[in-house]
Amino acid sequence: MNENDQAYDKWKKKVEGELSKRPERKESFKTSSSIPVERAYFPEKIDNAYIKSSGFPGEYPYTRGIRSTMYRGKHWTMRQYAGFGSAKETNERFRYLLEQGQTGLSVAFDLPTQIGYDSDDAMALGEVGKVGVAIDTLEDMEILFDGISLDKVSTSMTINAPAAVLLAMYIAVAEKQGVPQEQIRGTIQNDILKEYIARGTYIFPPKPSMRIITDIFAYCSEHAPSFNTISISGYHIREAGSTAVQELAFTLSNAVAYVEAALEAGLDVDRFAPRLAFFFNGHNEFFEEVAKFRAARRMWAKIMKERFKANNPKSWQLRFHTQVAGSTLTAQQPENNVVRVALQALAAVMGGTQSLHTNAKDEALSLPTEDSARIALRTQQIIAHETGVADTVDPLGGSYYVESLTDQLEEQAQKYMSQIDEMGGAVSAVEKQYMQREIRRAAYDSQKRLENEEDIVVGVNKFQVGEEQAPDLLKVDEAFVEAQKDRLKQIRSERDEDYVHTVLEKLKHTAQDNGNLMYPIIEAVKAYATVGEICHSLRDVFGEY
Repeated sequence: MNENDQAYDKWKKKVEGELSKRPERKESFKTSSSIPVERAYFPEKIDNAYIKSSGFPGEYPYTRGIRSTMYRGKHWTMRQYAGFGSAKETNERFRYLLEQGQTGLSVAFDLPTQIGYDSDDAMALGEVGKVGVAIDTLEDMEILFDGISLDKVSTSMTINAPAAVLLAMYIAVAEKQGVPQEQIRGTIQNDILKEYIARGTYIFPPKPSMRIITDIFAYCSEHAPSFNTISISGYHIREAGSTAVQELAFTLSNAVAYVEAALEAGLDVDRFAPRLAFFFNGHNEFFEEVAKFRAARRMWAKIMKERFKANNPKSWQLRFHTQVAGSTLTAQQPENNVVRVALQALAAVMGGTQSLHTNAKDEALSLPTEDSARIALRTQQIIAHETGVADTVDPLGGSYYVESLTDQLEEQAQKYMSQIDEMGGAVSAVEKQYMQREIRRAAYDSQKRLENEEDIVVGVNKFQVGEEQAPDLLKVDEAFVEAQKDRLKQIRSERDEDYVHTVLEKLKHTAQDNGNLMYPIIEAVKAYATVGEICHSLRDVFGEY
């Protein structure tokens, strides 16, 4: 038996050991024709080239997945991104989705919350509760998770510049429920670099923003070790018009910058790296998307092991959430979006995602209705339970086309990353507008292809129909805005104002003295200081970008 056959046997024994502790979903897996489905499939001859480029599922370089059994053991987490109007309305939607079989929560915050303004701030006018839930104080967070046990659910929060504040609120709500912060599970997006590149909900300049992020890393590695401290996001880079290669390269370059910042802050790589998570876009080009996810895992494993000398295998593993591409949804013939979403979600599953959000068919027009959200969730459930694609690991591994695409995506993304390194890294590249220019160029080229009908979008530039019937859309009742302002006024009148002033001053001093900001932020949150008050205190020290 040669060395590579021995490696295969070693892998099989390792899997058997894992199965003794955590069995698979079924005793045996078969097709509808009773053909047995193996755990994973391999080339007839396992050689050095195969082990170096693909390896075994659950082993370095993780091309074939970060778990030996992947979805045979447990399906991906099914999340539906939700949030609108008041915390009470959003809580009702959360409960509805959990009743329908959703396995994780994903919170959308309104624009004022995302950029650190309270609902009664003049800057918030006309935006309160529009694209997500309005959260002003800890009381809103308590209402948001009322009746939802935070020791039983994993929560993802799409929040960036004020991520520390919303995480502090989540910790405080868990404590009020009797759940210690050591037990909370979930993710804060907390990826500020992509905000400068593609999305725009930043508050502070890059350097203090990076400091806040590393403070969160340090705090959670000690106090909330099961919580993912960042979701490094290619999603919004792709939504802004990038190619798959750019999404891969710019996301991983940003990730490198976060690791370097944490190391410069004195953190040990194997303490924080296992809690880094990623967030990718699930786009239309089916095979390219599958290959993108495979290439991302392999590239990250190499970066962490070879560049940063991480020793813990969990530091090498790229764990990611996927959301299907909102930018591909069309207002024309919105029913077609159901098909788009299903194919994009299938690519994410074939690519080995750990968590998945499927968009609703009407999201090009409004926030989704309950019916639309349910169909989007059912799409994931049908993929999981009716198609058989979850019964074997990396089902497209070994495809000549997919393996070639995986290699080419890695090669082209690596060229971009080398250019960014030459500029001094992602922060410097952001300040020089390099990534922004590259994305704009790609978006312009894509739009030209669409207008010249080189690319076809069904129902938009081909296969149109006559006058379309307007679908039923969700309308947010704006009456809640005044009620939200009144409640905020009441909280300010009932809390201990002197104590709030004291903790906000303490926050400013900590910001000036380079202490860890999470501690005074948690103190301020528990005193019912508002999101706006906390962010304005930091604006006073850091300035605004």
